[in-house]
Amino acid sequence: MTVNTIGVVGAGMMGSEIALVMALAGKAVLLSDRDQALLDKAVAKLDGVLEKGIARDFYSDDDKDRVQDNLRTTLDLGDFAPCDMVIEAVFEDEEVKAGVYRALGEVLAPACLIASNTSSISISVLASYLEEARRPFFLGTHFFSPVSRMKLVEVIPGLETAEETVASVTAVCEEAGKTPVPIKDVVGFAVNRLIHIFWIEAIRLVEEGVATPEDIDTACKLGMGLPVGPFRLMDAVTNNLSLDVQEILHEAYGPRFMPRPLLKQMVKAGYNGRSAGKGWYRYDEG
Repeated sequence: MTVNTIGVVGAGMMGSEIALVMALAGKAVLLSDRDQALLDKAVAKLDGVLEKGIARDFYSDDDKDRVQDNLRTTLDLGDFAPCDMVIEAVFEDEEVKAGVYRALGEVLAPACLIASNTSSISISVLASYLEEARRPFFLGTHFFSPVSRMKLVEVIPGLETAEETVASVTAVCEEAGKTPVPIKDVVGFAVNRLIHIFWIEAIRLVEEGVATPEDIDTACKLGMGLPVGPFRLMDAVTNNLSLDVQEILHEAYGPRFMPRPLLKQMVKAGYNGRSAGKGWYRYDEG
């Protein structure tokens, strides 16, 4: 199946940058959210991503023009009717996603491809909220943040996903400059199961007074060759999302994914990371 027109539901950090890379790939992209202010904020942020990328020679003025030509926004999911593919990138909550699928089912063409950017929820479980005839056209596409820079996409078929769907979506990811990796449909998929074990142990080290978040980040960058340490990365992803994912993993796999008390305390106190101005680091000073 040739994919020329893509809808993206959710204009947050992930959805907006997914829309960006698809627009850069020459796709006609429609970005939707529930509030115009959120859409305006997303577009302004993408302008900043492009300007910063131009300054660093990641992008060019031609890329900026391409995005302006290819990316539109809407509040009405009914506008998604002509789409060849829709990528859902809303809050990591099963019921929220289910509501989106029900709404999309009323407007999309029968063979429209539907992908979820879920980072942890089973694709087969999410597919159950779609009409049975749509399930062969549904799968997971787990992009990584920041989508504008990170190459990996985990491509996760569900129990009823057609091979043609996997092939078509894999091709779309490659056209967008990504490296798709096939992953079995298990809760948390592959990378998140690895990274959250790492993060849980990093937080335990802080709780035990072994080292500070700053020193652990430095040690991981210099000793493991990581581009960013675990605490900076948690702040970028947001600590509340990290906690949500760990609770899903804990329910699926038991004690090894039990969220640490310190993370729960920080989220409850509003220390959610860069977007909140404070997390493991402060971003609202100076």
